[in-house]
Amino acid sequence: MRLVYLCLAYLLVPIALAAELVRGLGERARWRHLGERFGRGAVLAQGGLWVHAVSVGEVQAAATLLRALRARDPSATLLLTTSTVTGRARAEALVGAEASVCYLPYDLPGSVARFLDRARPRLGIVLETELWPNLYAAAHRRRIPMILASARLSERSVRRYRRLGGLLRETLAGVDVAAQSAADAARFVAVGAEPARTLVLGNLKFDYRPAEDVIVRARVLREALGAGRPVWVAGSTHDGEEDQVLAAHARLCARSSDALLVLAPRHPPRFAAVAARLAKGDAPWVARSTAAAVTADTRVLLLDSLGELMGYYAAADVAFVGGSLVPVGGHNLLEPASLGRPVIAGPHTFSDLAVTRLLAEAGALTVVEDAAGLATAVAAFLDDPALARAAGERGRMAVVANEGALARLVELVERRATPAAT
Repeated sequence: MRLVYLCLAYLLVPIALAAELVRGLGERARWRHLGERFGRGAVLAQGGLWVHAVSVGEVQAAATLLRALRARDPSATLLLTTSTVTGRARAEALVGAEASVCYLPYDLPGSVARFLDRARPRLGIVLETELWPNLYAAAHRRRIPMILASARLSERSVRRYRRLGGLLRETLAGVDVAAQSAADAARFVAVGAEPARTLVLGNLKFDYRPAEDVIVRARVLREALGAGRPVWVAGSTHDGEEDQVLAAHARLCARSSDALLVLAPRHPPRFAAVAARLAKGDAPWVARSTAAAVTADTRVLLLDSLGELMGYYAAADVAFVGGSLVPVGGHNLLEPASLGRPVIAGPHTFSDLAVTRLLAEAGALTVVEDAAGLATAVAAFLDDPALARAAGERGRMAVVANEGALARLVELVERRATPAAT
């Protein structure tokens, strides 16, 4: 199976690279740092702690972890790797002054070797379920301890991984699996993780707290948006979802003419397309990137910027989390919940069913099926501030009740970290 995997990797990487080059025609940021995809680039600060977070959602949790590691050891050298352009941009914004940031290389033996030669980490922490056989094997050969943190695995993934035979068991050899739940831990053991090294430490995302300046800035934002008007956010939306959100907002505006929507598409390459969609509509709108003022007549603010969504969640009355009215799987429900905002999502939240279930059982999540349902749910919260506060507080308390994974993970890191790898 390892030989089959290696052959597939060598076949698929050129395709992935070609796709990246083509996408770069419309998003030049994809052409920057391409050498890092093959383990090349400037020599990284060596002998430190390395954390990998695949994209934006995991980067937030990674930033919280890196700050905790820095607090324990101010002299520690830190490295954060990611896999996506938006993830890298967010990583640089969050930890660029405290840690080195680069792309994780493609999972080819040579690329992985060059990366490890540059970084020479004394421990690696990979968030959630990123399993790369060549990377893990190279780390094992170099005696670099690896921790799979906030690890989760669905039953469907178990069935898929079992087809790989012993490859996954070999990949997980010597790896500490810090699972989100007992069910996740059992699934990892079922696909080859070592039972003695499989622990239940919880979900790091519950430990994420917005920086104090986010809350302070949210007050300023709310004044700019209009302190007395109803404001809701549709965050991390996808293609096919903005039309439903805007249809819901049109219903809201028909009954509350000063309602304001903050619309935040998930991916920067789509900002222009969403702007074009707004330009064809009847609702007055402004784009955040233009720094134009939100006036009493503005009905939609297009959040075409990075790193500001949490501030707008905090400034709003209600939060809808996107990727859920279309079958993407949904995005981070815990962000608005941690701020005490009532949370709404569509039916497609399969990317994190445990969090969805937790918030729903706490009475902190409203699930809607379509634009009409979204309009009704948002209107209910806007019309009844006490209802919104109660739902938001239930969500905030659910987040607080499940924190603690960060402290447990830092303790595990301290036990496993070795002197600088050679």
